[in-house]
Amino acid sequence: MQDRRDFMKLMASGAMLAASSPFANSAFAAPAKKGDTAQTKNAPTISLNGNDMGKVLGLGGVPLAGAWIPTEPEDSLKTLQMAWDKGIRYFDTSPRYGFGVSERRMGAFLSSKNQEEFIISTKVGRLLKPTNLDTSKRGIWTGRYYAESIYDYTAAGTRKSIEDSLQRLGLAKLDIVFIHDLSPDNMEIADKFDFYYEQAAKGAIPELAKMKKEGLIKAWGFGINRPDAALRSLSISEPDICLMATQYSLLDHNEALEKTFPALEKSKVRVAVGSPLNCGYLAGNDRWNYSRNPAPAEMAAKREKIRAIAKKHKVDLRTAALQFSMAHPVVTSVLVGARSAKQISEDYQSLHGAKVPKAFWEELRQQNLIHKEAPIPG
Repeated sequence: MQDRRDFMKLMASGAMLAASSPFANSAFAAPAKKGDTAQTKNAPTISLNGNDMGKVLGLGGVPLAGAWIPTEPEDSLKTLQMAWDKGIRYFDTSPRYGFGVSERRMGAFLSSKNQEEFIISTKVGRLLKPTNLDTSKRGIWTGRYYAESIYDYTAAGTRKSIEDSLQRLGLAKLDIVFIHDLSPDNMEIADKFDFYYEQAAKGAIPELAKMKKEGLIKAWGFGINRPDAALRSLSISEPDICLMATQYSLLDHNEALEKTFPALEKSKVRVAVGSPLNCGYLAGNDRWNYSRNPAPAEMAAKREKIRAIAKKHKVDLRTAALQFSMAHPVVTSVLVGARSAKQISEDYQSLHGAKVPKAFWEELRQQNLIHKEAPIPG
């Protein structure tokens, strides 16, 4: 009987193993073609713990799965197509997003592409199992879902999760794998955080390191909304890149700037910033991060002050927010969620087609609205 390791090697053969070094000659190394955008022409390679992947915009898969409001399949495909047309080549998803829906939708698009022309990351920590449950709303997810998730940070669960993700995606490779939601602010496991951290320390962490050595994945780290697990792991492991969601935004960045990023940078761990708009709060909606509660009063007041200064300097607030999150030297990617072609096009324009005047940043600093040591776009 074929064991899991043999299965993984079979799935990983071909495109992924064609690269001779961790991320050399992969997604971004293809020569520019007529009609390519700036992001593709600048074609960074990804060699984590050495050189970084450059500064790239990535598309996150939360809204594609129907978070908060439904997203029709055709809209998700149009969003993915627009991202591709703009030159975006980094895509992030998870089994968690819509109980497999995000992976299936991304796979439906990406499986038709040359797998050496993009970077894909997904996550481990939950296994999905079929269920007859079919409701219009499950947590933040709105749609028709026929699976439920079970937490599992063991070694066997990690390999099984990656097998399942490859099948849902219809791909022969994974580039980056994040250990997902291993965080004390995850209310589903808050009272068992230490238990699951120890499970990951003995299971997922060494297993992902082993899979990297085997060539089955190219990099690994944590995908979390609080830094606890990532920082704690630095004494026992060598993650390559961590997806830090809601932790480094224009509104909320002091802890990351003073504590988290210096520790990660010292250990040569790169950062992908997730939810740089605080789940759309900096783009104008009233949703704060992933909470059902309104934004804290101090954040609401801070947003209004920054809005007023942005208006004075004729600056789009989303543009300022995305450029701010990308500016830190440890940050190698900013991941945005989008459910329409229009949204991802606007995000791309904010990073690549708009300039924010220096006077705007200076006034924010003078008003103590950004940290005095925060790097600003130059």
